[in-house]
Order: sequence, then structure tokens, then C-alpha cells
Amino acid sequence: MTLFDELRIAWVHLRERKRQSLLTALGVAVSSAMLITTIAVARGSTQSVIDRIIEIAPHIIVSAERVEPIVPDNLIGTGVRQVSMVERHVVDAQKETIKDYPGVAARIKGLDGIEVVSPSVSSRLIIRNRSRFASCTAIGIHPEQEARIAGLEEKLMERNALLELGYTPSGILLGDQLAEKLDADYHSRLLLITPSGDKYSVLVVGRYDSGFTAKDERDAYINLPLGQRIEGLASNAVTEIGLKTNDVATASAVAGEVQSVSGYLAESWDETNKNIIDFYNRNGLITLVLVGFVFVVAGLGVSSVMTTVVLQKTKDIAIMRSIGVQQQSITRIFMMEGFMIGVFGAAFGSPLGHLICHLVSLIRYEANTAGTFQSDRIVLVETPESHLLVVTFGILIAVISSFGPARRAAGFMPVKVLRGQAGG
Repeated sequence: MTLFDELRIAWVHLRERKRQSLLTALGVAVSSAMLITTIAVARGSTQSVIDRIIEIAPHIIVSAERVEPIVPDNLIGTGVRQVSMVERHVVDAQKETIKDYPGVAARIKGLDGIEVVSPSVSSRLIIRNRSRFASCTAIGIHPEQEARIAGLEEKLMERNALLELGYTPSGILLGDQLAEKLDADYHSRLLLITPSGDKYSVLVVGRYDSGFTAKDERDAYINLPLGQRIEGLASNAVTEIGLKTNDVATASAVAGEVQSVSGYLAESWDETNKNIIDFYNRNGLITLVLVGFVFVVAGLGVSSVMTTVVLQKTKDIAIMRSIGVQQQSITRIFMMEGFMIGVFGAAFGSPLGHLICHLVSLIRYEANTAGTFQSDRIVLVETPESHLLVVTFGILIAVISSFGPARRAAGFMPVKVLRGQAGG
């Protein structure tokens, strides 16, 4: 018996039971569509977070942690027993800083791939507006340089807020949710209170909306000199330096070069935000596995239909075996039926999944601040690879599900069946 003959017999079996075959293929199609949509949603969620991080954060952050310890110039002795005379004791509570940041920044800027260098000073403070209090992180910046790194201009709620921050020494730019907590408006007078109790009066020059809930309710921007004064730093010292690269994909490689040149720890955006990215990747994977069990249900449906067909075709199988049809041919016939159900189901499920993705992408809802970031839509990332993967997986599940019934059909003893001694 040729392969074409086996295929023709399998087609006849399916055609005789159109309703059963269509419903089984529909189960595979729905499973395929759901899995395609789930993959698109999972990838879209992760990609949305990555895009937001890239938009609001430096591609590389150079922190004040040294990777190479400073060797004193006045070492006394040789070998392992060496001492150094120091004029003052540095206690652990003293904030680590990047000293002579203009020189460090100049060395970094000479590297290939570096587009913008922006020094900053971060302070954990209490911010007060009359009777309202909130904790915040005040980030001292050069407004013009930071705008080119964090894309602040596109996120401003007051158009000229950055310009005003530049010429207002005591100005402050608040996250919109932080401003809402404090009930602070444009040109409100606020107080910044340090852990030691020092107070600094600041003037609200505007608000920004980054879309990241944690950032918008915690971070505020002030001028770098004010940040240095709050932390008690010299004018040439900062706590970190933010960098923007020409190509975000090369950030990890460039971070290694920056670390070697500067002597300070440099981390790319994906290293700094590894926990957030891993969290979304894990959630996407768990969701994908759970939805993947829908395919198992579809596979059980295929197996059930194949078992029914085998039981109904017991005598036909016995006759075919008695005229010389090999067991391998019987197995292939029923596995081809599973293959065809899988092909029809997956072929219909792929466009159905694309349609569902399109419809979901059109849904709009009111953005809220309950999640990690604010969004008014479900972002989906649909790729040809996901369709190909799901179609292949759907066909494979259908073929595997038909293997058991096919082996059972091939194992019938034709003599016993024709004598009525075995019904299958």
C-alpha cells in the first residue's frame, strides 16, 4: 500500500464523520489561537516595561563604588606589611562619592558609543507642603543634560518646567503622583527635610509623568548645586553619573569599557533593572505554561475521536490486515488522521489568533496607578515565530494523541475479529 493510498483512506475516515472531525479540529484551532494571544500578551508586557525603562533611565549608571581600591601615595614598608599615614578618619556613615567627577566624565566621554554624560546627586528626604508629608528621593541634576538622558521634556506636564528649573536655584520638579500626595501646585513653596533635621525651601517649577508608578510617587528633580549642598558635598563630587549610548543594545559592552576607564562600578540598564525584567519574564512563562494545558485538552479530544474511529472500523481493519496490509500501514493511516486534524485546526487557529490579537490591541481603558506602570491599553507583540511555533506544536500534539489509538488498531488479530471473538 502506497503512502497516497494510506492518505486517501485517512481522508475518507474523517469525511465520514464531518461533525466529529470539525469539532475536534476546532478544539485545536481555539487552543492555537489562545496560545498565540497569550504569547503576544506576555511578550508585550515585558517589552512595555523594557521600553519604559529605556525611556526614563540612563542606559548606563556609574555609581560611587570603586572597583579598584585607591592606593595611598604615602605607603611605608614593603611586601604585605605596609602602612599609610592619614590625616583624618573616614567613617562608614560618610556617603560614597565620585570625586573629581568632571575629570571622570571627560575620560568617559572620550569612549566610542557615549552620547550624553549626566552627573547627579541623590538624597533620601522628607518633603512637606504645609500639613502634608511624603518621603522622596531628590535627584540633583544639570537639567539640560538629564533631559537628553531621561527624555524628561516629553513627560513634562508644564511645558517650560525644565527651562525654569535651570534658572531657579531652589526649583524642584515633582512626579505627578508625588505632587498629588502633597497637594502641591505650580509655584507652591515646599520644604525638604534631611535626616539630620536641616530644612531647605524649594519652589515647584513643574510636574512630570513618566508612566512608572514607583518613580512618579517618589522621585523629584532639583539642581545639582542644591543637591550637593544638601549632602554636604564639594562642587566637584557627585553620587553617580548617568550615561546615554548611541545604541541601547551595546550598553552592556560599553559599561565594561566605562568601568575600566573610570575605576567605578558601571551597570547597564538591563543589569540595574534585572529583577523587574525577570519578574515579567517569569510571569509570562507561567501564564504560557498554564494556557499550554489547553492543548492537552485538545489532544485528549483528538485521542477520543481516534479511539472511536478505531472501534467503529474494527472489521474494516481486520479485512485490510487479512488481504496483506502491514501493521505499519494501519498505524500510519490513523496517525495521518491525527495529522490532518492538527493541520486543519492549526491552520485555522493561526489567523484566528491574529484576529484576537488585533481586537485586543484596539481595547482602551482608563489608566490607573495600581500597577508597576500606567497604561491605557494591553500591549501585544505578535511575531511570525510565535505563529510557526504554535502551528508546529498543535500538529505535534494531534499526531502524538493519535499514536495510542493507531497502535491499538494495528494490534488487532484479523482472524479473531472476523470470527467475532474480539471486538477491539
